[in-house]
Amino acid sequence: MAHVPVNPAVLPAPSGYSHGTLAGNTLHLGGQTALDKDMKIVPGGIVEQFRQAFGNVLTTLREAGGVPEDLVSITIYLTDIPDYQAHGKEIGRVWRELAGPVYPAMAGIGCTALWQPEAMIEILGVAVIPDDRLRALR
Repeated sequence: MAHVPVNPAVLPAPSGYSHGTLAGNTLHLGGQTALDKDMKIVPGGIVEQFRQAFGNVLTTLREAGGVPEDLVSITIYLTDIPDYQAHGKEIGRVWRELAGPVYPAMAGIGCTALWQPEAMIEILGVAVIPDDRLRALR
């Protein structure tokens, strides 16, 4: 079975990568920073960057027919772990607003920098989408 790129039209056009790669019914969600449709990192700090980055992940998931309950793993890369921790309750509210009370396996990893210098967060994940919801993609 061939691997299928998943690149929602509402996300910035990828160059040299895919927003997601579907292998069977497993969707590998590429790292998403807080890029908006204009290819700019959203302002407002870690909570707004989390909202945008996680929203981008969910957009790719939905493009393949998935829902948040299909997420099995999320990895969050952070340039400032204490800032993320200080805003944990707000970030938790954003998570529940976007994904509901579903919590897959997760890891938070500190790093010194991300691809865009102003990015504070990057989120990637893995989802398993049931066959009855899986979208046929090209």
